[in-house]
Amino acid sequence: MQNKRIVLASRPSGRLVDTDFETRNEPLPSLVEGKARVRVVYVSLDPAMRGWVSPATNSYLPPIPLGETMRSLGIGIVTESRCEGLSEGDWVSGFTGWTEYLDVEPGALNVVPQNVPMEAYMGVFGLAGATAYHGLVKVGEPKRGETLCVTGAAGSVGSLVGQIGKALGLRVIGIAGTKAKCDWLVNELGFDAALNYKTDDLDAGLQAFAPEGLDLHFENVGGKPFAAALRNMKAFGRIVMCGFISVYNGDSPDEMPDMTAIVRRRLTLKGFVMTDHFETYPEIFKALGEMLQAGQLKYRLDIVEGLENAPTALNKLFDGSNQGKLVVKVSDL
Repeated sequence: MQNKRIVLASRPSGRLVDTDFETRNEPLPSLVEGKARVRVVYVSLDPAMRGWVSPATNSYLPPIPLGETMRSLGIGIVTESRCEGLSEGDWVSGFTGWTEYLDVEPGALNVVPQNVPMEAYMGVFGLAGATAYHGLVKVGEPKRGETLCVTGAAGSVGSLVGQIGKALGLRVIGIAGTKAKCDWLVNELGFDAALNYKTDDLDAGLQAFAPEGLDLHFENVGGKPFAAALRNMKAFGRIVMCGFISVYNGDSPDEMPDMTAIVRRRLTLKGFVMTDHFETYPEIFKALGEMLQAGQLKYRLDIVEGLENAPTALNKLFDGSNQGKLVVKVSDL
């Protein structure tokens, strides 16, 4: 049996290109005692992956070594087991990487329940859902009746942040990059308002929606949307720093925010990454499951077929062409 995997071939400069990766087809050895074999079904494509391929060593995860399988979260099925704790047919999720098969020891991946569609673990019950809930609820500490702004609001995290905010009794405005995305936020996800940062006057729109200022802001993008939100924060407002996707490829921001607003308005800014909070996942997914069951959450996946298309598909995150949570389908369930 052959296994296909994609390794990091070079450190990218700017936008990712196919030659930054190399596809390897290799024979699968016999499974050794103490391990289980997993067939990967889906892998997640996330903005953080751009940082993982950089040479930076001062981040929350070390850079992926050249020649190693590209790091990614994923979910798959145990096809063979020679260890305790993992059984044939189990669904397992965690850092699978860009590979069709991998052999793991117990504890390397988490066994997940099979009472929801598998793709749900790429959306609501995956990193996106955990990031949205923890960032808004635990870091942002929202209070019913407050006004929340979300940038990257049509993305996998932002769309859930806004819906969670509505479920908790907040007024929510989203900032996205197309009219279609803004319409989706308001008409399908229940956001109170949405602004297109490419065509709308963000200051005018935010002031019309929140004339007294924003209580809470969830930042995913950086640049122009972040600058506008910062200008329109209420005194003692809180800003949750989740991402700055506009500059991950080394691009210059389209607008630098006036950071003096932090002092003048006595704002609180706090950054976070979910790799610091794995112990909170059971609590988070319980809360998200209740919201999903109550009809308060919707999600959509942008599914790309075939592991070989992962390198090209990853750039959809940076040009904004993805329509929902971006994943690659590696094999059939």
